[in-house]
Amino acid sequence: MTDTLPQHQPPAAPVLLWLRDDLRLDDNPALNAAAGSGPVVALFVFEDGIEGHRAPGGASRWWLHHSLASIASQLEEHGVPLLLRRGDPRLIVPDVAAQIGAARVHWNRRYWPWSKPVDAAVKQALAAHGVAATSHRGNVLVEPMEPKTGTGGPYKVYSPFFRAVRDTCNQRAALAVDAPHLTGAILPEGVAAGSLNSFGLLPTRPDWSGGLQAAWTPGEAGARDLATSFVAGVLKGYGEARNLPGIRSTSRLSPHLRHGEISVARLWAAASAAAIADPSLEADVEVFHKELVWREFALHLLHHWPDLADANWKADFDRFEWADDPAGLKAWQRGQTGYPIVDAGMRELWTTGWMHNRVRMIVASFLIKHLLIDWRHGEAWFWDTLVDADHASNAASWQWVAGCGADAAPYFRIFNPFGQGEKFDAQARYVRRWVPELARLPDNLIHQPWTAPKDLLSQAGVRLGDTYPKPIVDHARARNRALETYAALKAG
Repeated sequence: MTDTLPQHQPPAAPVLLWLRDDLRLDDNPALNAAAGSGPVVALFVFEDGIEGHRAPGGASRWWLHHSLASIASQLEEHGVPLLLRRGDPRLIVPDVAAQIGAARVHWNRRYWPWSKPVDAAVKQALAAHGVAATSHRGNVLVEPMEPKTGTGGPYKVYSPFFRAVRDTCNQRAALAVDAPHLTGAILPEGVAAGSLNSFGLLPTRPDWSGGLQAAWTPGEAGARDLATSFVAGVLKGYGEARNLPGIRSTSRLSPHLRHGEISVARLWAAASAAAIADPSLEADVEVFHKELVWREFALHLLHHWPDLADANWKADFDRFEWADDPAGLKAWQRGQTGYPIVDAGMRELWTTGWMHNRVRMIVASFLIKHLLIDWRHGEAWFWDTLVDADHASNAASWQWVAGCGADAAPYFRIFNPFGQGEKFDAQARYVRRWVPELARLPDNLIHQPWTAPKDLLSQAGVRLGDTYPKPIVDHARARNRALETYAALKAG
């Protein structure tokens, strides 16, 4: 009788998961596919050397560092190594795939103008070496190339876009899947994980990130906790309260969405489920859904107009007579305009890397229409200082306020800064928090401190032009100048 020796199967070839703006385990199509294909090695490339690539701003870099640390820890719990590399992914991804002997590579699509040719080049390079490459739907409800008008063109107006994609959004949200079981691959000898600190993402001299650290918890767990608390609390009354910056009235989930720490489908579904459980939430949920679809609409615009962050969407605005006002720009950036609601917003932004959405519109309108400063200066400042700086939403929103974008606000819509403050921050909670030098002024004067009697200013410890600046521009004159400039453009 002959003994039968056990047959040892060769280990399965590793699968490479290329992470980008999708730093989560839950509802991650590329991760799901990789987990079902074999033992996984994850890779993140901090991109350099790509034509047209826009490097992340300082606040986004801070967030990315902590988000990568979080996902690395999560993957480690499953035995999955995360490789960190810096450079051109067209070279790095095929090289890493060869180093680990990967049979397949999976990633989720991005829709930025420079990323699509990069993905195509990576696929081509992998195919040349016999490695299967598969890209999957990105963190969207509707891919930007999908919606078409009745004439086959892209949508240029938000409302019909929302109506056209709403059913698709519901269907996509219903398909969200839980994190799969992951098996990690053993790295070949000589393949180093790489150092997160080598990316140099954190500020050092000076370290201005204290306010960000106090305000945020980057990572999938932070995103999940914030989403849960939003749906359970803030969502009720969201439709109206979201305009009030002095209270916790918005989801604050935008930076988590930006870095893919939670899927937009998961958020859509969670809000929908809340409305099913409590029908009184239906109107609030619809408003929240519309906010999510605005994000999709902005991406749709960027897909069809790749220079959205650089060029006026309406070419007529190339003739607009912008003011050259570096002093005004600096006062705006520093929150020293003399308009309390504007200054509060800019200081919140600098301290926390975020700004309430209503106030974003107010400060953008002030820069563009009160100071007549080119919207691109504001877009660039937001790009550097926002933790949720998004290629599409940032540009589309600035162009919307300026009047040169898709479905833009009419040129004669010029926010009255102190009127906006009195309407949406009536008790001045927001202004008192971020402009504490005015805190002792009464509610009826704090938004227009220049109208307060001298004795009252003195009692409140306010010296205009000293402890707090006088308005850098007169509202009535600035409004008239803006109307005249916009009217001249319209007249041709």
